[in-house]
Amino acid sequence: MFKVSVVVPAFNESQSVEHTIHSIQELFAKSEIEGEIVLVDDGSTDDTAALAQSAGAMVVSHPGNLGYGAALKTGIVKARFDTVVITDADGTYPIDMIPVLLSRMQETGADMVVGSRTGIDVAVPVIRKPFKWVVRRLAQYIVEKPIPDLNSGLRVFKKDMALRYHRLYPNGFSFTSTITVASMCDSFNVEYVPINYYHRAGKSKIVPVDFFAFVMLVLRLSVLFKPLRVFVPVAVFCFSVGFLKLIHDVIMAVSIAGSTGTSLLVMPVVSSTAIAFLLASLQILLVGMVAEALAKRGFVADSMVERKN
Repeated sequence: MFKVSVVVPAFNESQSVEHTIHSIQELFAKSEIEGEIVLVDDGSTDDTAALAQSAGAMVVSHPGNLGYGAALKTGIVKARFDTVVITDADGTYPIDMIPVLLSRMQETGADMVVGSRTGIDVAVPVIRKPFKWVVRRLAQYIVEKPIPDLNSGLRVFKKDMALRYHRLYPNGFSFTSTITVASMCDSFNVEYVPINYYHRAGKSKIVPVDFFAFVMLVLRLSVLFKPLRVFVPVAVFCFSVGFLKLIHDVIMAVSIAGSTGTSLLVMPVVSSTAIAFLLASLQILLVGMVAEALAKRGFVADSMVERKN
């Protein structure tokens, strides 16, 4: 028997919220799941909250539209059970896959199981695919592990693990990306299960500018958890540019002097550009080493706190 809290963030989802709630309730009735449904109404201006409440969900309402991440944070805090499932209210995720995710968590002892949108029927808009690929590849580089789906909204995880990163979660759409990158950087066991992804009811809340927010989020998390994965490539790039400019300066000086004699000693051989890039590479590397030491120190401190608790 699984005991779970299903957290459903919703903003103006009156077209599909009742169907989503009833689907979850039917799942509880026909499977070995004892659960609650926590719907967080994120300042909807339609009948989302009233419809969800009449359908039998516990409704928590925000006074205004705070964002997808803010709704999930509220729902996770309100959850009564130690295992939390998150899904959307728009009908895009297959509710019937929740028992599969829970079974995988039980079988493998995973801290989080993600429904990877790599199934047979995946309705991801074509225009989003290149942007999603770029962000996912960047995240994979940071965590040094494969990530089939960075920001799937159907996943099951331990509540205490999610609360560990509560201060890091943004209020916007980057919640799922944050918990994925953070947990994998900290070597939590994250499993992936292929799922389908259906056409949503209503209009998507994601806009093109969110792509840049996702990129910046992954970079910020990398600096927090694995700084050298960012600082070392930048330092190597600066050193390479500076070194090549240095070689160019020497060659140009020799060609002008016509020899390698003592006249080179009184000529301005090395340019300020070469010196600037070489010094910048050293400074960036040193900053990265300090950031890495702080990241490791923070990890050790968190581990000590967990052992005490």
